[in-house]
Amino acid sequence: MILTISNQELKVEVNFNGAEICSIKSLKTNIEYCWKGDKEVWGSTAPVLFPIIGVLKEGYYLFEGEKYQVPKHGFIRNNNNLKLIYHSTSELTIGYRFNDQTKALYPFEFDFQINFQLKGTKLFVKHSVSNLSQTKPMYFSLGGHPAFNCPFNENENYDDYFLEFERQETLYRWQVRKEGLLGQESKLFLENSNCIHLTHDLFKEDALVFKKLNSRKVNLKSKKSSNFLTIDYSDFNYLGVWAKPEGDFVCVEPWLGVTDLENTNHDFKTKEGIVELKENSIFKADFSIEINE
Repeated sequence: MILTISNQELKVEVNFNGAEICSIKSLKTNIEYCWKGDKEVWGSTAPVLFPIIGVLKEGYYLFEGEKYQVPKHGFIRNNNNLKLIYHSTSELTIGYRFNDQTKALYPFEFDFQINFQLKGTKLFVKHSVSNLSQTKPMYFSLGGHPAFNCPFNENENYDDYFLEFERQETLYRWQVRKEGLLGQESKLFLENSNCIHLTHDLFKEDALVFKKLNSRKVNLKSKKSSNFLTIDYSDFNYLGVWAKPEGDFVCVEPWLGVTDLENTNHDFKTKEGIVELKENSIFKADFSIEINE
């Protein structure tokens, strides 16, 4: 089921299965900015990552002496048991609450909600995680994985595009291993620059993973046209950039947490980037996508 929100500027579609954004279309120019998915390349469009990002080493984590397994990127992605909480012309909220099945994978009592809201030319993606336990903290990672067409203008090529950070950056790229784990070594990737020029070869070694950025916003731009989009990830302290080498898209991924480190001891409480949420508390984190034309 596809759910739609719109205003005078944009029309946005969200796949109820997994709460994935699957279309961001300008009503001014009729340009589609969201990757539509291609099963031959990459069938997703904007997975929601909770309560883990990426994979678990050897497929499991440990919590208080017990072993648990959660699928890659968690259990919101591809989930067809989500609940529609609110839907108006320009706003949509989808939720998922703990149950017996989730507790077998993830021993916490939670309520997860994701809200999509249009204001002008900006789409806000708002996450709310509630710890429903009255006595115990819960632990989780959280992230977005939106994929954008590249190019999104006609008569342009992939390598006409670049990512432009709002500030100068010196960034190290943390290597993603074949198993999807994060290596212990990093390589200098960007030095006193604010631009990453996109090429298909850039992703032959998997995602670009950045841990420390000065910028809180990044633009996806073309050298040949004036329209562009801006991702504001102010609430997130990691950023992933990824694409299939053969895919005409790029994912700009705000993260709270990362995939398991290759030297992890599996302890969920000490997993890098893990969020600890106190009992009977609510955690919120938002990012936004703005279309500039």
